[in-house]
Amino acid sequence: MKLAHFDPAQFLATHWQRKPLLIRNPWDDWACPVEADELAGLACEPQVESRLIEQTVDAGWAVEHGPLAEDRFASLGATPWTLLVQAVDHHVPEVAALLAQFRFVPNWRIDDVMVSFASDGGGVGPHFDQYDVFLIQGQGRRRWQIGAACNETSPLLPHGDLKLLRDFVGTEEFVLEPGDMLYVPPGISHNGIAMGDDCMTLSIGFRAPSRAELIGDWSDHLLEDMSDDDRYSDPGLAVQANPGEIGAEALEQLRAMMIEALGDRQRFARWFGAFSSTRKYADIDWRPEEPLGLDDIRDAIGQGLELQRNPASRFAFVREGGDTLVLFVDGETFECSKDTSAIAEAICANDSLTVEVMSDAACELLLELCNMGSLAFLDEDEDA
Repeated sequence: MKLAHFDPAQFLATHWQRKPLLIRNPWDDWACPVEADELAGLACEPQVESRLIEQTVDAGWAVEHGPLAEDRFASLGATPWTLLVQAVDHHVPEVAALLAQFRFVPNWRIDDVMVSFASDGGGVGPHFDQYDVFLIQGQGRRRWQIGAACNETSPLLPHGDLKLLRDFVGTEEFVLEPGDMLYVPPGISHNGIAMGDDCMTLSIGFRAPSRAELIGDWSDHLLEDMSDDDRYSDPGLAVQANPGEIGAEALEQLRAMMIEALGDRQRFARWFGAFSSTRKYADIDWRPEEPLGLDDIRDAIGQGLELQRNPASRFAFVREGGDTLVLFVDGETFECSKDTSAIAEAICANDSLTVEVMSDAACELLLELCNMGSLAFLDEDEDA
């Protein structure tokens, strides 16, 4: 499926992080990439993050975290409910393939594809997100209400698991049919309500690190190898009129110490590459059962096998001048020279590709990435 009737450049210029946009079925041939039974099966798996939300008359919004029991869905009553499954793209190749259509946004900004399935009237209530999201109607119909911009001061209803807006007022309303897509920028309140018992919505979310998150993690990284001997000194100290004053000269010197450490651009770029490429679920082991060798890599290349990225992996790179770049894969750092930079760029740009004869250094890079579980060569009859 392709976004055949959608102009990414125009969208970025007029709507991205500015205002919502309803896009009526922009696909060349829309087909929902996941079935309801498949989604329910994922919700029963311990390594998959999922939630079941019921709207009960007595208790209000009830949230149950997965993994769910296999017979849980048979016990659901007539009250509206919604099943939410995170990172479905990590487990369903057809869902992962959707992300290729959204690469007009840099890879490091893409988070995952959450999929929801709801009964008639089901939803998660009026809320706002701190990230951009494309809401694609997979099957069935859903009514979306769009409200005002919100922030951390917006009043919320008391609830331990859900951040529901207390005073939501919809100002626009749309009914989405299969294939329709709604873009919602960060901070814009919205509320989706299923119309019928077969409502499935795919939510493509984008990451946006907070200033606090960046400063905290960057500072922790710097502290790892800082010496306790690297201290403030003032050999030119002179007697001052009031010993209680922290003088301007001392403040400027202390501030300079901080800025010098925090302001290393190259080191920051390398830290951020590793930081932003860390897998969403880093505890899941995707490595092959048996480690590969260099001969396996060369044989796969010789056979013309397709090289495919693990949908759960994150790839990015930073240029450092000339033909050199630094590749970041799942939190790991790889320095690439002329022999390896071309293949590094290629695998960052493509979810899958066929590679030709390469240098020993490039084969060794592919070997390491394959043994990490970040890449794999696939036979034609092998599932992704």
